[in-house]
Amino acid sequence: MRKQKGFSLIELLIVVAIILIIAAIAIPSLIRSRIAANNSAATANIRTLVTAQVAYYTAYPSTGYDTSTLANLGPSGAAPCSGTAACLVDGLLGCAGTCQKTGFTYFLNDGAGGTGVPFPAPVGALPNQVFTLSTSPITMGTSGDRNVCAFEDGVIRSTNNAVPALTAPPPTLATPGEVRLTCNTLAAYGPTNN
Repeated sequence: MRKQKGFSLIELLIVVAIILIIAAIAIPSLIRSRIAANNSAATANIRTLVTAQVAYYTAYPSTGYDTSTLANLGPSGAAPCSGTAACLVDGLLGCAGTCQKTGFTYFLNDGAGGTGVPFPAPVGALPNQVFTLSTSPITMGTSGDRNVCAFEDGVIRSTNNAVPALTAPPPTLATPGEVRLTCNTLAAYGPTNN
């Protein structure tokens, strides 16, 4: 009788156990890397939106900063660029409705949670002099672990760099996002390290 060659059940179980141990070590590290990448991307996107706000203010001084919708900063499609589609950011950041990119949701308001002066500005209306941009992970702790905000001073602020340091992830922001007063509070938001 001829003996067949192959792997024994014990050998297969050892290989499977080794693979599971390696996966248990690697997967949390990969998740932390993805969260760090999403956090950095969110910070960069807020910086891009602040720059777009300055450009919008320059292009439409009677309206001032865009405080009504991120779509006003976004692409125009086939139409020429205008105050309702200024072509300053991509369609994911400058969208109508809920704007989400790289695991984060983006918010815009007039600093107090409202919409401010719309485009075109009504006759006699003062232009928007303040705005607040903020972003929050779609799923806190999975797609990101911090909230980021900025207003017209251009300083990017982040909750996980706050003083004192947060021991747990902050709560996810709800619409209309962070207001200027809270974003400007060092106890809630400190300047970001990215």
